[in-house]
Amino acid sequence: QILSQRSDIRVVGDRFVFQSEVLFDSGAADINPGGSAELSRLAEAVLELEAAIPSEINWVIRVDGHTDSRPLSGTGRFATNWELSTARATSVVRFLIDQGVSPEHLMAAGFGEFQPIAEGDDLESLARNRRIEFKLTER
Repeated sequence: QILSQRSDIRVVGDRFVFQSEVLFDSGAADINPGGSAELSRLAEAVLELEAAIPSEINWVIRVDGHTDSRPLSGTGRFATNWELSTARATSVVRFLIDQGVSPEHLMAAGFGEFQPIAEGDDLESLARNRRIEFKLTER
């Protein structure tokens, strides 16, 4: 409830989602300045969440990186979409930890292009599939 009441976070089912373009430049896993501002607001919400959930409940926020289905060139820092998605999720986890979120409440996962939410190869579908998802779950 704490997270779903924020206007800067899109809730999709049991997850909250940021499009990758908000957080990262194309093909990069370093959080851009605009992404830092967005994630700082998210970190504030997660810190509220940490304070609100009783300590006897074992929970984590799983940070999932997703890409579109277009293959990477293989000549950059990342050879595959899987590597890019995992590096992006890890960057977000590191950022949240730097903002004071407990590492015990975070985990990173990369899914590459293998969990699309939009079918098709049109630009809109590709853009929707490039995302970072956050899911509150039990440990």
